[in-house]
Amino acid sequence: MLVSRYPQSTARRRTISLLVEPAARREAVRFAAKQHELSQRRGCRLVGMSRSVCRYQSRRPADTEIREKVREIARQRQRFGHLRITALLRRQGLRVNHKRIQRICRQEGLQVPRRRRKRLQRQAAPGSQAATRRNQRWAMDFVQDALASGRVLRILTVEDTYTREGLAITVDTSIPGLRVRRELDRLIALHGQPEEIRVDNGPEMIGRAVTSWCEENQVLLRPIEPGKPSQNGHIESFNGRFRDECLNASWFLSLADARHRIEVWRRDYNEARPHSSLGYLTPAEFRNGLSFALLSLNPAERFGPQGNPAGSLPLGLDPRRVPPRDPQISAKKSLDGGVGDGNSLPKVGPN
Repeated sequence: MLVSRYPQSTARRRTISLLVEPAARREAVRFAAKQHELSQRRGCRLVGMSRSVCRYQSRRPADTEIREKVREIARQRQRFGHLRITALLRRQGLRVNHKRIQRICRQEGLQVPRRRRKRLQRQAAPGSQAATRRNQRWAMDFVQDALASGRVLRILTVEDTYTREGLAITVDTSIPGLRVRRELDRLIALHGQPEEIRVDNGPEMIGRAVTSWCEENQVLLRPIEPGKPSQNGHIESFNGRFRDECLNASWFLSLADARHRIEVWRRDYNEARPHSSLGYLTPAEFRNGLSFALLSLNPAERFGPQGNPAGSLPLGLDPRRVPPRDPQISAKKSLDGGVGDGNSLPKVGPN
């Protein structure tokens, strides 16, 4: 039987390896000085810390104000993580670093658990190139929920895959194909006519009512392949946010109550909620070509999903209102919030 010659040294190294952060090592030095009457020099040697690090006093200013703002945003939007909270703070004119907000969220216990999804092999559907202009492609799908009484709700969601704008969320106990036709007529009167619509293979979507409407209005209807919802990924992502932030967080007492709450969420999604794939612009700002939130948390992907992979301006935006990307701005400067006034709210339009 082999016995270690230095059992105490092995146990000490194993204990010290658990002390990763400097704050934990400082606490260990204070504990050794108080309980075992060791000097600071000896305590620092035991935990493997230099005395200068042990004596260091943080010069970081108190973040009481920012911490309170983070708590307020987290109370209003329980499913927002630290990146989207950082985007909201920057839209208020605060120069904050996303790592600082992540530390505050961790200390306050505001971290949002990431819901693990089953990863499936995705296959692109024919003609599924990314949209390059508004109204080039709409996406439609159905979501199901229930009232407090148990009555089932059918919810029709429609999204513009270029601007990521939720065009409509129709709530009722039943939505047949003729009702879908009426909703499409209403949306065309408000937003214009789409070139094509991506749908699944539900009977309301590919039935005679919708297909005849598409033929009459010269709109291309593109059903996905059966059993492959990932081919309509934009609307699936929209429905995921819709269920996570609205349906799962609401208790609908009546059909009128459900319609009101869902419409409030849709307007908030379009006008106030930053969208990560749009450079943390809201869909309404992206549609109108505003530029005050274009300093993305990830500048490498600022225009990637919507424009040229080389980083050129997305089609459909006015180049006079959207500033060109500065190649001198590094990713670290952008993430640290140290690029000019990019985190403030510059004026848009004439002075």
